[in-house]
Amino acid sequence: MIDFSIPDGPAFQLDPTSVLDIGGCIVAGVDIAPKRAIPDDGDPRIDHSLEGFLFTCGPEHIRHPEPLEGEPVEGGDGRFYPLHGSASANAAVIKSLETGSGGAECIAAIPVRTANGGEMLIERRWTLDAATGELELTDIVINRSEKALPIMMMYHINFGAKHFDDGVRIESASLPEGALPWRFGEGDHGIFCVPAASGGDGWSVTRLGPIAALGGRTFTLAVDTETLPYLQIWRNQEAPAHILGIEPVSHRWTSRRKLAEAGELEPVEPGGSKRFSLRIRFE
Repeated sequence: MIDFSIPDGPAFQLDPTSVLDIGGCIVAGVDIAPKRAIPDDGDPRIDHSLEGFLFTCGPEHIRHPEPLEGEPVEGGDGRFYPLHGSASANAAVIKSLETGSGGAECIAAIPVRTANGGEMLIERRWTLDAATGELELTDIVINRSEKALPIMMMYHINFGAKHFDDGVRIESASLPEGALPWRFGEGDHGIFCVPAASGGDGWSVTRLGPIAALGGRTFTLAVDTETLPYLQIWRNQEAPAHILGIEPVSHRWTSRRKLAEAGELEPVEPGGSKRFSLRIRFE
């Protein structure tokens, strides 16, 4: 892991073995990542990634496995897009890592061979501002294939819910109610996906807190809705899982077939790219 921190915190552990995603996230001396309190999806790539604070789905598929285009939908031995796409477990090539009084910056490239026979490159840049403690991620996903392919991305930001009490709430203009208790839904599970409401600057803000275990701090997520226009939130308290996920995502929650029929799987030409950005703070 690469230590990515500032003197007064927070501290993030970047994982160069898997997309330079975030493993540990230490705030006020507490690692808020869920660790092993996660659902078992039967995929070791995803088990490893789910343990951490942030992992990346994509760049050609998000969510659960679906048949590749042209493969049978049911039965047979058809090929499938893997759970959460092909990015997870791909190593990052570190281009630069700098730290100083102003903060920290890490730049990397992650080549990904996609399930549909393509090649994509994720150019990833993390910055951490020493004055504000704000962490910013910018991804440029480039289609290096010989054919046009859609680009899809989802960022799972996962919390160990054992650190939450009943006072923790989710607040966002994207929610019809404006706010929800973190134990939304019924029983041990809950999930929804809504359009991300953006302000005049094109960014959507979601807050989670106050988190007493983190000294009363509130987690704040800001997302560029130009390419991440949806907000998905889920929780799972079915033992041994104890996790809450906040997930900005490029596409609404439905099948690839329906997205294609609606014209929402826009192909990106060879050499073309999409840019994705988000910002994280604990205030």
